[in-house]
Amino acid sequence: MAKIVALANQKGGVGKTTTAINLAASLAVLENKVLVVDADPQANATSGLGFDLKKIENSIYECIVDNIDPKSAVLNTEIEGLDVLPSHIDLVGAEIEMLNLPNREKVLGSVLDKVKDDYDFVLIDCSPSLGLITVNALTAADSVIIPVQCEYFALEGLGKLLNTIKIIQSRLNPELEIEGFLLTMYDSRLNLSNQVVEEVQRHFQDMVFKTLISRNIRLSEAPSYGKAVVMYDATSKGSVNYLNLAKEVMKKNNIEVKN
Repeated sequence: MAKIVALANQKGGVGKTTTAINLAASLAVLENKVLVVDADPQANATSGLGFDLKKIENSIYECIVDNIDPKSAVLNTEIEGLDVLPSHIDLVGAEIEMLNLPNREKVLGSVLDKVKDDYDFVLIDCSPSLGLITVNALTAADSVIIPVQCEYFALEGLGKLLNTIKIIQSRLNPELEIEGFLLTMYDSRLNLSNQVVEEVQRHFQDMVFKTLISRNIRLSEAPSYGKAVVMYDATSKGSVNYLNLAKEVMKKNNIEVKN
């Protein structure tokens, strides 16, 4: 049965989708079966894995609102073992449509119950908000990865997210854990980057992943080609960073790293 990991931070532009795509691809390359659940109406994880949004017939929206079987919406990517449950702009309206549903915070969890036995990891790419879909993702998840960019306002807003996580732990999902804080967009040449790393490590200590995700041109270019960076340029710094992160996640979950 899969470990379900949400990637959440209500701050935009911190590397959530980049991490969802590239951590998932790296875990698949390391011989895990992985599902990316695109829970963001912008659907960047879907397009970043090579799918044309105009051609998607069924998405997570239909699974939530029309109760269709998620297995019929899952798409296979070019990487063996990596699938995606795509998103759609319609998902914007799903929050309103979910308001009247019983157990509205647990709808996504019910959807994932139908597919999680087929995977080792399910990664949920959340939208940059703390709305009902993100609450659903955190309620369905076993753990959460919080990307934090190595920039000036890095810690701003984290208190709000941690407070939301506490509320979900107390009311909806007592099993929810923080998998780790992931420092992204790191540039070793900048004093600011190094200061943010020190500050986050001082604040959260062992909860911070050892792997830092560096700023990397290849990492930025890969989504425009609909590819994970490991398929776009396997030797790039971005690719190596995410493979190291995948190994760190596997070790943390007592999964043997074979290669």
